[in-house]
Amino acid sequence: MLFSSIPFFVFLPVVWVLYWFVTQRSLRLQNVLVVTASYVFYGWWDWRFLILIVCSTVWAWALALADERWERGRKARMTLSFVLNLGLLGVFKYFNFFAQEAVALLNAMGFQAHPPTVNIILPVGISFYTFQTLSYTIDVYRKQLAPTRNLVAFAAYVSFFPQLVAGPIERATTLLPQFLVRRTFDYAQAVDGCRQMLWGFFKKMVIADNCAVMVEALVGDSVATPGLAKWLGMSCFAFQVYGDFSGYSDIAIGCSRLFGIHLRRNFAFPYFSRNIAEFWQRWHMSLMTWFRDYLYIPLGGNRVPKAKQVRNTFIVFLFSGLWHGANWTYILFGLVQGVFFLPFMLMGAHRKYKDIVAVDRFLPSLKELLLMLSTAMLLMLSWPVFRAPNITETCRWLKQMFTFAGGFTFVFPDACGEFWNTAGFVALLLGVEWVNRREQHGLARLPRRRPVRLFIYWGIVYVIAKHCGAQQVFIYFQF
Repeated sequence: MLFSSIPFFVFLPVVWVLYWFVTQRSLRLQNVLVVTASYVFYGWWDWRFLILIVCSTVWAWALALADERWERGRKARMTLSFVLNLGLLGVFKYFNFFAQEAVALLNAMGFQAHPPTVNIILPVGISFYTFQTLSYTIDVYRKQLAPTRNLVAFAAYVSFFPQLVAGPIERATTLLPQFLVRRTFDYAQAVDGCRQMLWGFFKKMVIADNCAVMVEALVGDSVATPGLAKWLGMSCFAFQVYGDFSGYSDIAIGCSRLFGIHLRRNFAFPYFSRNIAEFWQRWHMSLMTWFRDYLYIPLGGNRVPKAKQVRNTFIVFLFSGLWHGANWTYILFGLVQGVFFLPFMLMGAHRKYKDIVAVDRFLPSLKELLLMLSTAMLLMLSWPVFRAPNITETCRWLKQMFTFAGGFTFVFPDACGEFWNTAGFVALLLGVEWVNRREQHGLARLPRRRPVRLFIYWGIVYVIAKHCGAQQVFIYFQF
């Protein structure tokens, strides 16, 4: 079920009313409702995929609970839980990729091999809920979290519908306890959650969906646009992927606040970053902190010699790239980001910027502006790696970006008017988020006068209704 679809706008108020007015007096019934609603939400695409999430939930819960009863064999049980959950992820997300690569390698070595003909559909959100069950398993094994006996609460933690299919990736230490205690309705939090959802819908339906049309016209697989037009296409893609994913995160976080549940922040205005290291501290924060806590630190983190720190950094970026999908382009994207990140790590500048840019001023200094522009330029050079269907196309696109013989030729004359509208809305996005860069989301701080606030709300609703693009599936659903 898409957040931006009619069924969701019916589904959400129905669940909300049942949650606060029918099941509020019973914590167990409230959690049963959350699980039921989440399974309906997830099964809306294909009910068969529910089998996977139920299996992932049950065996992670059961194997962790066994640790409470039997100290012996803890490592074996954690390993089994890892194998089962990563096995699901590996089969459904990576089997075809590795099978095809293995066949290609064998053929290159002179052996005649044929790829297995297995048609595997990637279940929506499998990378997200798998990482949540893995974090629970690890935290229980480390004895940072006591295993829960409450299967319903644990199922609610794994399947909570606002963040089920595209995050944020939650930790059991922060989200699970919220399903073990009674929730109370907080009007102020609910109102702010609605504001955050509204801003998320604007970013998704106005920014991302309209930019998607421009991206397809300028850098689609069959389009050969040179020079400046290619740069324009990559600029559109930068805002498409940001509006799409951060918009989803805003909707998910805001929606959860309607139910008295707090999710972790996933984006902190990353396009205002002053270097690549700061960018990755502000972009998809739940994933990067997951890899930091469960991969980078166990490998030694910063406590090892520089050579091993470099190794650990590249391992994290390699796996973060692979997490995005079974394609060499994602692996290359991760390695490229590792290369960009490395100089700041070696100079000890990867933690230099811990606060927002221009913290005590309205406008950035010239130095800060140049740093933000240089960071944006590095990202522009790496987005073709992320967007292109394969390595060959990546190289072709990068070559076209530096081929200026064709000038600045638009290949979508009928869409020029909508392009300038979209450019204006992107400018509005940047302006609003710049003003609110110290806040949790773009509409967190508004004028106190009620008529002005209502004017802003209805203005955004009008823009969404009038200028929303053709409905697009969220990009991160494929991850």
